[in-house]
Amino acid sequence: MNNLQDTIDNSPIAAREDRSIYQFRNIFRFFFFSAIGIFMFFIPIELNDKSSIPLDHLVTWLRSLSSTASAYYAMILVLLGAVYPFYTKTWRKSKVEMVLSGFKVLGAIAAFLVLFEIGPAWLMAEDMGPYWYYSLLIPIGVLVPIGAIFLAMLVGYGLLEFIGIFMQPIMRPVWRTPGRSAIDAVASFVGSYSIGLLITNRIYKEGKYTKREAIIIATGFSTVSATFMIVVAKTLDIMHIWNLYFWLTFLVTFVVTAITVRIWPINKISDDYYTEEGFPEEIIKENRIRHAWEQAMTTAHNAPKLKENIFVNVKDGLVMAMGILPSIMSIGLLGLILANQTPVFDYLGYIFYPLTWVLQIPEPFLAAKAAAINLIDMFLPSLVVLQASLETRFIIGSLSISTILFFSALIPCILSTEIPIKMSHILTIWFIRTVLTLIIVTPLTFLFL
Repeated sequence: MNNLQDTIDNSPIAAREDRSIYQFRNIFRFFFFSAIGIFMFFIPIELNDKSSIPLDHLVTWLRSLSSTASAYYAMILVLLGAVYPFYTKTWRKSKVEMVLSGFKVLGAIAAFLVLFEIGPAWLMAEDMGPYWYYSLLIPIGVLVPIGAIFLAMLVGYGLLEFIGIFMQPIMRPVWRTPGRSAIDAVASFVGSYSIGLLITNRIYKEGKYTKREAIIIATGFSTVSATFMIVVAKTLDIMHIWNLYFWLTFLVTFVVTAITVRIWPINKISDDYYTEEGFPEEIIKENRIRHAWEQAMTTAHNAPKLKENIFVNVKDGLVMAMGILPSIMSIGLLGLILANQTPVFDYLGYIFYPLTWVLQIPEPFLAAKAAAINLIDMFLPSLVVLQASLETRFIIGSLSISTILFFSALIPCILSTEIPIKMSHILTIWFIRTVLTLIIVTPLTFLFL
């Protein structure tokens, strides 16, 4: 009996429990902070005759305190974002970084001219610079850092790890990636693609993802964040059906990814590791609840204090906002000029027009044009369909998220990592995802709206 007791006391389970990760403090952190994150992002409430999620109400209230202060705050972020690559010397890291850094400088100049109303007539037109600055840059500048606080609660106290263990038997057969990639996928969807790509790049370089797995995750899971989706939903005036929009887009995005991993070019990419020897994850086939609970408690145990977590995440949110605001201002304006002043996207729209017509999308040519312009920036399609029917707005709002790849931010981010992918493959994957998204989301939209 004593020998048996010694065996139990020295078992891995006992050793894990001896670490005191199951104390009340960790259980409280897991349930309380995860619940706050879920509430802020997914539970709509009605305030001032407006139904929306609490995060949107909070950001709207903060912006209402002082529109002038919000405008200057966004300008400071844009200026800092334009200077940051030169301060950190990352502008000369690659040709992509050089081009992107140049666009950030142009974005800062354009934002300055718009804010102080000293720009040329074409820039100061109501549907150009002022619309882009006041309707997009300011909301994003406020939303991203504030959203980062609650995203930290949603993903930082064990909920993702808990879910990830249960996703393990699903990820490999459905998306042909390890179970741990569920964390990357959800971190991107509820956090940001930059966070997701940082995780993916690090794990790939550690030899825990193969080349093909890293490309699947980068091009199939690295969506814009839920906070960015709020901006799209508000612009398209579909916040009253936010939960339908969020979860349907979530579903369509990952269904499209499940299909793309099985066709060219992804299915022909090798399974080589970045390191000479790979380190595939341990497959858990039993006691899944215990392992999931252990991972959640370990994360909650190792998580920093709330004040430290908030500070770090707000700082990361500000840096992220600095990174995306100036490039969105410049590349977005370029896209607007091409869309409004030239027939470029009218011609490109004909690529998708036969499909949008067959699918009987209201305003089929407008939807086709929006689908084409999505390659430049994920927000531009929303501006194309502002006056369209609810069905068209919903379809394009979902499309702009599900296609994932766009030139104003995500594609340069992927190219700046160690993940080896050709530009021709990126463009091919974008086209395939656009077609598949339209085919899948259109009947679902007609069914639920």
